[in-house]
Amino acid sequence: MTIKVIDVLAPEVLCSNCQACCCSLEVMIISDTGVPDQHISVDEHGSETMLRLDDGWCSALDRNTKMCTIYENRPWVCEAFEMGSYECINERVEKM
Repeated sequence: MTIKVIDVLAPEVLCSNCQACCCSLEVMIISDTGVPDQHISVDEHGSETMLRLDDGWCSALDRNTKMCTIYENRPWVCEAFEMGSYECINERVEKM
């Protein structure tokens, strides 16, 4: 069993050092947020998720800046996922 330890002296998570780890997670679209159709994937049951490209990252993520290109219309799940929160830090550790 491997245990990962979070460095308590790690820098605060800011826009300037964000690794956009959350943008590789599956994101269900559970309300009408105005997400453009080209960023929506619909499965055989009609469930909508954010489209992820072949690299595993959300199609709305700008690969150069690691910023969301549809920030004002992002899904509720993305809005609720707070930068620097426990979930955010946990995803960063998982990606190490």
